[in-house]
Amino acid sequence: MKILNFGSLNIDMVYSVENIVSPGETVSSLNMELFPGGKGLNQSIALARAGGEVYHAGLIGEDGKMLSDILAENGVNLKHLKTAPCKTGHAIIQVEESGENCILLFAGANHQVTTDFIDEVLADFSDGDILVLQNEISNLPYIVKKAADKGMKIVLNPSPFNDVINKIDLNDLYCIILNEIEAQDISGTDASDFENWVNKNYPNLKVMLTLGKNGCRFIEGKASVYQPIFPVKAVDTTAAGDTFTGYFVVGLCNGKPINEILLKASAASALAVSKKGAAPSIPTRKEVEEFLNKL
Repeated sequence: MKILNFGSLNIDMVYSVENIVSPGETVSSLNMELFPGGKGLNQSIALARAGGEVYHAGLIGEDGKMLSDILAENGVNLKHLKTAPCKTGHAIIQVEESGENCILLFAGANHQVTTDFIDEVLADFSDGDILVLQNEISNLPYIVKKAADKGMKIVLNPSPFNDVINKIDLNDLYCIILNEIEAQDISGTDASDFENWVNKNYPNLKVMLTLGKNGCRFIEGKASVYQPIFPVKAVDTTAAGDTFTGYFVVGLCNGKPINEILLKASAASALAVSKKGAAPSIPTRKEVEEFLNKL
């Protein structure tokens, strides 16, 4: 079973601020740092550091060597990482002293993903292989449909949520990983009715619902499993969700019990928020195990 992550790659420009800027306001930043990022890259690194064998498919510009370098350093297979004649995607991120952030994205090469490129990539994968997706590249509905036709197990993180997600048939998915706001957006219901909505409309869909400081809940049919968070001092929440996703997917691939999967994914996410940056904050499997052993 192969894991393919078809996703975005960004250069993150992170500005430390006392408070996130309000409309019409001009402030000076306390610091500025460059980090590799993008939900796709972050999740590939999380998948690899969790122990998964992962292929990353996506596009960078000629200015994106730092991104291919960090993927290679983490053992990610780069056969399907290509260079496009444009700027690499990037993000402008404000992080305030509490650890909260806001993010402005420029798609760049991420939106140069064509149907021909998708067909070329998917030709290397087959029935039963895992496909991890986010919503930061072009032609996402096409990828989902083509992968579903091949029998791949599709895990979708519909972030950032927009109208593209509404063009995807959720019946084609194996699992969806989303937060409370995304759950409301995708279902048109409030959070308390979301589980009933899923069971009524998509009874075979596995759902990983993240609840911020309230933990997370895994839903499969009429059954659900809850996991609280690990309380840590938050420094930067940027890659918390991507870290959770990587560890969760590897746990699924390895056939681990759901309680164990949620425990490790939640611990990994807690470790990620205690460090600065996106990709650099993602812990290794050894770090997660050491953290859990200390508890």
